[in-house]
Amino acid sequence: MNTPHGAGTASTHRVLILGAGYAGMAAAIQLAARTKRRADVQVTLVNAQERFTERLRLHMTATGQQLGEMDIPALLAGTGARFVRGWVTAVDVHTKTVRIDDSRVLHYDTLVYGLGSVADTALVPGVDDHAYTLNSAQDAALLADRLARLASGTVVVAGSGLTGVESAAEIAERYPKVNVVLAGRQEPGASMTVKARAYLRAALDRLGVQVRSGTAVTKVLPDSVELAGGESIAADVVLWTGGTRVSPVAAAAGLTVDGRGRVVTDAALRSVSHPDVYAVGDAAAIRQGYGVMHGTCQSGMPTGVHAAVSIVRALNGRQPKPFRFGYYHTPVSLGRHDAVVQFTHPDDSPRRGFLTGRTATWYKETVSASPWPTYRRMKKMPSSGAFWPHGGRFTRLRGAR
Repeated sequence: MNTPHGAGTASTHRVLILGAGYAGMAAAIQLAARTKRRADVQVTLVNAQERFTERLRLHMTATGQQLGEMDIPALLAGTGARFVRGWVTAVDVHTKTVRIDDSRVLHYDTLVYGLGSVADTALVPGVDDHAYTLNSAQDAALLADRLARLASGTVVVAGSGLTGVESAAEIAERYPKVNVVLAGRQEPGASMTVKARAYLRAALDRLGVQVRSGTAVTKVLPDSVELAGGESIAADVVLWTGGTRVSPVAAAAGLTVDGRGRVVTDAALRSVSHPDVYAVGDAAAIRQGYGVMHGTCQSGMPTGVHAAVSIVRALNGRQPKPFRFGYYHTPVSLGRHDAVVQFTHPDDSPRRGFLTGRTATWYKETVSASPWPTYRRMKKMPSSGAFWPHGGRFTRLRGAR
């Protein structure tokens, strides 16, 4: 159901959620389910499109594999939450309004800010003009179309983080006649144990991926890339996965942000400068005992759940609890038939244990497919949001009650 203005009545507490990524969807479903029978709360979710983007699987979309259609308004049906499709162009924290598409204005009493990150195409000259990204399903589909028309040649994946590794492996497996080069500053799997990293590297070698670590792409041209040091690599296609940036909306609104533009939060995920604004997912700079969290689906969904629970507690006159989160794993697909899963300490440093092969493939796919069923389960049983699935196993999220 669409709402043009989200005005509500004087007695209605208007909660506006910006962004339907993993964190924003969790916040919307949790909050709608927990306030469904309350006439004094109005929940509105704003997103640029109606289809939910499975960011964990965009490397599959980029190689022409069809994923299920996940309709956000359909999921919200029956919860009482409203959906507004449009781009967030401005937030005014003084009048508590949000401008959509520069033409509509929505009002809020409590704001959940979840405008996530995208590939930073401004870091290096030529990326904006000549490289593909995995910022959306549409971007991935554009890359899929280009790859399908590439009978041979070279694809350079710029950025050797986990997104780059998964993308390079997927492309190499899907298009064995194409030369795939993975270039980046760090060694692929740098955060893993020596044995897990060696397995990952052997899998890339088996797929024919040429790894160029310890360097960086410094310029993207129409038919090549330049590396630090002056070397040039001919490239028919360039996929950019090297670095991310967040929306400038938060900083422009006057919210306190960190050096990367993320909203700085207190222990309960409220903005330190504007406590009526919660920040979730990779839009937020959330400090834990081990440092500032980095944005992943693994950590994003729990932040959305916690924000929703905190808002309900505040509506009931109770104080929100501090958010506590520890990482559990780093699952990495290596094509459709192989993977490596590195188990981690809460601070994301690697444990000794890891999975490989078919077991790891099943584990990785179980994790990647879990968000949408989790939203459906939370829609019926909001208390289940206190648990997060890890490869078929559920772990309680501290503070999410």
